[in-house]
Amino acid sequence: MNDWDGNKKLLLELSRVGENSACADCGAADPEWTSYTLGIFICLNCSGVHRNLSGISRVKSIQLDFWDDTLVKEMRNKGNQAVRKCYEAKVPPFYYKPRAADCRVLKEQWIRAKYDQKEFTGACWSQWQEFITLEPGAGDRVGCLWKRGKDKGSFRSRIFHLVEKEGALLYYTKEGGKGPKGVIPLSNMNAVFQPEKIGNPHGLQITYLKDGHTRNIFVYHKNGKDIVDWFNAIRAARFRYLKSAFPTASDTDLIPKLTWNFAKEGYMEKTGPMEREPFKRRWFTLDTLDRKLLYFKDPLDAYAQGEVFIGHTGYGYDVKAGLPSRVKGNKWNVGLTLVTPDRRFLLTCENDQDLKEWIKAFKEVISKPMSLQDYTGKKQGAYL
Repeated sequence: MNDWDGNKKLLLELSRVGENSACADCGAADPEWTSYTLGIFICLNCSGVHRNLSGISRVKSIQLDFWDDTLVKEMRNKGNQAVRKCYEAKVPPFYYKPRAADCRVLKEQWIRAKYDQKEFTGACWSQWQEFITLEPGAGDRVGCLWKRGKDKGSFRSRIFHLVEKEGALLYYTKEGGKGPKGVIPLSNMNAVFQPEKIGNPHGLQITYLKDGHTRNIFVYHKNGKDIVDWFNAIRAARFRYLKSAFPTASDTDLIPKLTWNFAKEGYMEKTGPMEREPFKRRWFTLDTLDRKLLYFKDPLDAYAQGEVFIGHTGYGYDVKAGLPSRVKGNKWNVGLTLVTPDRRFLLTCENDQDLKEWIKAFKEVISKPMSLQDYTGKKQGAYL
């Protein structure tokens, strides 16, 4: 006879042991669901993806469902660590493993690639094997993406060509055109998923430097697998580029530089250098890796209206809560003061929580030691 209460207690204890204490797919803490057919502990969000893996994965709640002796024994015999050794045995170093805060399309395609396509077991051919080789052209990719126009704002289909030999991602307005409409160098490219910002669940923002200024393009693909494959192809090309540019660097050092999320984004109000100009609402992006604060009139602007290099605290950079007593914002009066060697920047936030988050994000950048690349890439004459 099954001991329902005892089985639930055993399963709860098992979920707190080792790698079981984090979701097998995104790393979220304290997972409360399982795929009992695979033998893994997963979070609520990832369990929704597993429900759609017909014939592969079946889910149960640890707390809400009944567990018989046989299933508990199966979970004890498997668990996250053992299953990961099988399904993640051959994950390439550049391939992005989603985290708890990442968007759904990244998690969904990661889960499907692992358990449905079995791309990383080593038992069958995977498209990512080609990207690991050192053969010229192994990382090239061609396909269509829907790109937002720089001025009009509408999305149109464009042909994109990732050409590793040229060290660039090229895009064309039509097939067979005379030349590319745009050239995005691998050397300073970043890609980050922005579904809410772009208004599409598969929205991807690609950022690079053009003539010394930050340029954004916004793209999407109607198919979730295709857009995630593009994202990982960019990471693979960046990985090979950085391995060539920094041959003595370890994979551990290079992987965080393949693509990276911004430290924080959102609206703040700003005044000008005289500190008497009216405060205006602008969209701000804090880039931790490039140590830059950028602002835009609109979140989907192609170019930033201003950029400020954020150095280390030892070089005169600081952030403080509050504004000078004589200064008041327009609609928002919860403010902060960003101090640089050249001048200070006065910014206001919508509420106290937003202020705390911005200050925390600034402090993380300011406290981070500067690399040689930070010194050589520092922008002179910040304009905000």
